[in-house]
Amino acid sequence: MTDAQETAADTSLRTTGGAPPDDGVTGVTEDGAPIALLEPREGVPPVVADEGALADVIAAFAAGSGPVAVDAERASGYRYGQRAYLVQLRRAGAGTALIDPVACPDLTALGDALDGTEWVLHAATQDLPCLREIGMRPTELFDTELAGRLAGFPRVGLGAMVEGVLGYVLEKGHSAVDWSTRPLPEPWLRYAALDVELLVDLRDALEEELERQGKLDWARQEFAAIATAPPAPPRKDPWRRTSGMHKVRRRRQMAVVRELWEARDRIAQRRDVSPGKVLGDTAIVEAALALPLTVRALGALPGFGSRTGRRQLEQWQAAVERARALPETQLPQPGQTVAGPPPPRAWADKDPAAAARLSAARAGVSEVAERLGMPQENLIAPDTVRRVCWEPPVVVSVESVGDALRALGAREWQVEQVTPVLTESLAAHP
Repeated sequence: MTDAQETAADTSLRTTGGAPPDDGVTGVTEDGAPIALLEPREGVPPVVADEGALADVIAAFAAGSGPVAVDAERASGYRYGQRAYLVQLRRAGAGTALIDPVACPDLTALGDALDGTEWVLHAATQDLPCLREIGMRPTELFDTELAGRLAGFPRVGLGAMVEGVLGYVLEKGHSAVDWSTRPLPEPWLRYAALDVELLVDLRDALEEELERQGKLDWARQEFAAIATAPPAPPRKDPWRRTSGMHKVRRRRQMAVVRELWEARDRIAQRRDVSPGKVLGDTAIVEAALALPLTVRALGALPGFGSRTGRRQLEQWQAAVERARALPETQLPQPGQTVAGPPPPRAWADKDPAAAARLSAARAGVSEVAERLGMPQENLIAPDTVRRVCWEPPVVVSVESVGDALRALGAREWQVEQVTPVLTESLAAHP
């Protein structure tokens, strides 16, 4: 049993939270069973949907104390893009707020009011992009999911963490609903409020656990890196990520995928619906493989179906025809140019010494991760290990390897833990 598992099993370490509040009891029954958390402490607050109510929330949260729990709900699978359709916050002295970012699309003033306050999020990298779009950018944060990973918890979903550490069971039945629905049903709002109900409690318990394991400074370095990371650049050739793309071998067929993907994306953006609701990836790949010559032939392919209207079929066939008409020079290349080393499976043929370095490095990193009780990918990014092994420093030393890791974005705690085993691996296979 790991340190984190022992912590989760020790009910004496569980903190107070949920209803009934502040009465000195833990979130477990006398026999140690977790308690279902069914209602926020102050009930479900009204949704903030106008400037006046937003101003009141901003004032309340600016006057609150301690960290602020933050969450956002998106409509993935229903709407185009990853915008926020509900923002939830909770802070001591301010209570819980549910804000409609459709009615209040600019939350810059709220973000400014929380400047300098630690934000507590679960899986922060998922929510930060949509929060930035509406003007909310933390300067300091605590990610409870990442904290759980560093501490070695075997399950780091919010529900599992709240149950294992705090002793409460959260309902997760509304996680995949269409949050663009208006008005939002009361059960959904209750679920959303409960998502931030115990985040600060969970943060406090995890901070204590990380301190006990000697990893709190490591976590702080990771949180700072997330808070200061620039937005991810747009993906190059996103159409290449079409599900089933591995079946498409010929360049003309790839051009069909590209034309259909781009046509679908334009329609989805205009209609504000998920691209998958306009045309499935399966249909795109089937059309690319078949290269149909007529609308009728296209309509007979899997994924188009009887519900696809004549006008829709014509627009998809037009995309196929555009791809068929392209000159050879404008067809996409089979492989996407990727900066960095080739896939590891090709190393043995291209550079046997590099393959040996990588094998030794992976084994060394695995041993360190196991000793520290955390996933390897949180100890050091696998891509960082590959890049250092493919192009090691000219002179291999602890200093040069450490500098190479820093240049690739590794944090100081990672450099400290990983440099010795990487130096040994590189030196053994020059």
